[in-house]
Amino acid sequence: MKITNLTDTISLKRQLEGGNEEQLKTVRQVLQDVRQNGDEALRKYSEMWDGIRLDDFRVAPDEIEQAVLNFDPQLKQDLEEAAANIRYYHEAQKRDGYKLPLDNGSWLAQRIVPLDAVGLYVPGGLAAYPSSVLMNVIPAQVAGVGRIIITSPAGKDGKLPDAVLVAASILGINEIYKVGGAQAIAALAYGTETIASVDKITGPGNIFVALAKREVFGEVAIDMIAGPSEIAVLADDTAYADEIAADLLSQAEHDALACAVLITTSEKLAQDVAVEVEKQLKELPKETIARKSIENFGRIYIAENMEQAIRAVNSLAPEHLEIVTANAEEDSLKIRHAGAIFIGRYSSEPVGDYFAGTNHVLPTNSTARFASGLNVDDFIKRSSVVYYSEKTWQENAPKIARLARMEGLEGHARAVESRGWAKGGY
Repeated sequence: MKITNLTDTISLKRQLEGGNEEQLKTVRQVLQDVRQNGDEALRKYSEMWDGIRLDDFRVAPDEIEQAVLNFDPQLKQDLEEAAANIRYYHEAQKRDGYKLPLDNGSWLAQRIVPLDAVGLYVPGGLAAYPSSVLMNVIPAQVAGVGRIIITSPAGKDGKLPDAVLVAASILGINEIYKVGGAQAIAALAYGTETIASVDKITGPGNIFVALAKREVFGEVAIDMIAGPSEIAVLADDTAYADEIAADLLSQAEHDALACAVLITTSEKLAQDVAVEVEKQLKELPKETIARKSIENFGRIYIAENMEQAIRAVNSLAPEHLEIVTANAEEDSLKIRHAGAIFIGRYSSEPVGDYFAGTNHVLPTNSTARFASGLNVDDFIKRSSVVYYSEKTWQENAPKIARLARMEGLEGHARAVESRGWAKGGY
């Protein structure tokens, strides 16, 4: 890894692919086709891109039952425990609306209402991501969403991975469709004969899925357009080089565009970690991917002191931040911008990815400066409520009318005054 002296601000923002013109044209054609032709278009694209012809997109109950029977009981137990941890954490995010009393019997309120329907996109291909099912579904359930569905591309055998179906089964989700790609996003946004539309779409995907989510935003809500994963580690001379190297590689193996950064006050740790990264890379099954990530977006920065290091972390605003210092908890209180923070030697980033209970759907590419990870609030909406009694109206109607006329909106003024004109005035 490249080692350099630190400046107070650092940025490794990647010029992520926003979709070339040909990709965007394809996505728009798919969206329009599915909107017009529904299930027929879904079948066409499943055959064209996934190599399967499906008569029925919905996963049958017996497929879910068989997946559970096939699945390793220990892994199922692990998923169940992870789900319980995630639910426990997200239950604390629930909040009620409020009602504020005013004089004369009037009041103001805010009502919190869960979304009616959400769709979770689960990536397919060579890997299965049951953790994504847990992380997306559970906060929606805690929020009280009425209908939660899953879409995911089927394999060549026309099936979804057992792990995905087992995770869905643990959560009681049985509306699952074997549809992937931009066509799945179109189905969720617009609806087809088989798949009823939803109000919000969450979950990661490839560039075509990301572009499709961006295109349908406005007709439905989306969670975010997340980029490749990233990790920053803030460490001093109390950290162990082999552990820090392993943590950096845990994110580098995700994607050639993934970002792995160490910011340290120890020159010795910096040198040792660089050696360890190279050593461990050679033994990593995904060496090719991880090596590209480390070469292009891997950095080790040596800070003059911890204050400078913390300023740099805040400027980077990483998706994941590990703090492995002598005063890790105290140092964490100075962090303003990070998607998720992992404190201490034993809180490595994968703990949050899978098991601790915090959500692993997080803002990337420095968007943690203004964005938050997926949470219960993403699955609710708020309505303001106003009740004015007659007396409160009498006291305030002239003020409201004056403000409306100040803005040139005579109709607004007359609307509030109309309660008095025909009924004795105010």
